[in-house]
Amino acid sequence: MANGNITSEEQSVLQQIEEEDVKFLRLQFTDITGTVKNVAVPASQAEKAFEEGIWFDGSSIEGFVRIQESDMRLEPDPETFAVLPWRSNSDYASARLICDVAHTDGTPFAGGPRQVLKSVLERVEEMGYTVSIGPEPEFFLFKTDEEGNATTIPHDKGGYFDLAPKDLASDVRKEIIFTLEDMGFEIEASHHEVAEGQHEINFKYDDALGAADNIATFRSVVRAVAAQNDLHATFMPKPIAEINGSGMHSHISLFDEDGNAFADDSDEFNLSELAYKFMGGILNHAEAFAAVTNPTVNSYKRLVPGYEAPVYVAWSDTNRSALVRVPDAAGTSARFEIRNPDPSCNPYLALAAVIGAGLHGIETDADPGEPVREDIYEFDDEKREEYGITTLPPNLDRAADALENDEVITEALGEHVTEKFLQAKRANYADYKTHVSSWETERYLEKF
Repeated sequence: MANGNITSEEQSVLQQIEEEDVKFLRLQFTDITGTVKNVAVPASQAEKAFEEGIWFDGSSIEGFVRIQESDMRLEPDPETFAVLPWRSNSDYASARLICDVAHTDGTPFAGGPRQVLKSVLERVEEMGYTVSIGPEPEFFLFKTDEEGNATTIPHDKGGYFDLAPKDLASDVRKEIIFTLEDMGFEIEASHHEVAEGQHEINFKYDDALGAADNIATFRSVVRAVAAQNDLHATFMPKPIAEINGSGMHSHISLFDEDGNAFADDSDEFNLSELAYKFMGGILNHAEAFAAVTNPTVNSYKRLVPGYEAPVYVAWSDTNRSALVRVPDAAGTSARFEIRNPDPSCNPYLALAAVIGAGLHGIETDADPGEPVREDIYEFDDEKREEYGITTLPPNLDRAADALENDEVITEALGEHVTEKFLQAKRANYADYKTHVSSWETERYLEKF
């Protein structure tokens, strides 16, 4: 029997564990890069986990703490409980709980990505709003070789919205969808994307914290189901040159006690003044938060003209060359779409940075300017300057510079995360600069 320190939500989880005959719990959290980490404990430890947390070595996690400060604890969020649809042993059910990270004294760890987002959302709540996010993560399914290693050979030859037999992965997508639904997702749509082997599954919008949890879970489920089908799923932004890369377009709106605070039916684009200010903040800080929403060297191979990825810091209702697009939606559905994020990002940090930028736009009455309805890819430098259109950073190094110099985004991330994140990205880019690629040897080895 649970004691008085157990909340009603936690008690409900303990009952579900018993009813579902769960034997193991996977306590999950992410490191600074967004990689899901896992501590497995017997289900008999669930009550202790809720009361005291589960201790772990924080010095072993990238971006956390030094070895002399290594003791940390995981505090499971009962709202994230889900029984895993697959089992390593058919006799033993497992479930997962997403955790917050705390110091030994129980105070929240400022370097925990989930805590970073929660801190930004506290500011949102103080302003009288909640944030709604609808992410659209894309991914590739590749064949594996005889030893089970990943290749870059697409699993199918399908194209945008193709059906079987070209879209050979339709059954795999169905399996992914059923698995996600078993874990509480509400799936809205799925389809084959533009590139061979590329797919998109859209799930219902959620509050920002729930959306970030869902993105992390989604990536884990897609990889697991792919592996069960002898395939490799990747959220790498640009795994193959000269074809479309994978993005994670994110639809965003704010709600207050009266409903969608971004909605104004009297406006040409059905957006309120608040929405435009928030959008202005997004555009003003896009170059800085790109380091977080597009956090790998490979991310910037996607952000080039010609492959339907945004490069230019502008907004539009009609074309997809702009960073922000306003879909044809009104009332409760009024929103805009931020198109530059990719699915390799840490979802907690990415949403924290984007929301932080938008809040600053509200606080400073930021003006996003007029929409650009022409194809910006066709503009020359002079015309872009005339329109006041800037570009996203061309590589991770420049993006890190922009992040370091932007007080709004670094404040949203916090001092600890900013320092550790920039260290990781600088090191990543330094490694990249010294690497000699096959592109170089193919072109220069015999020529010079």
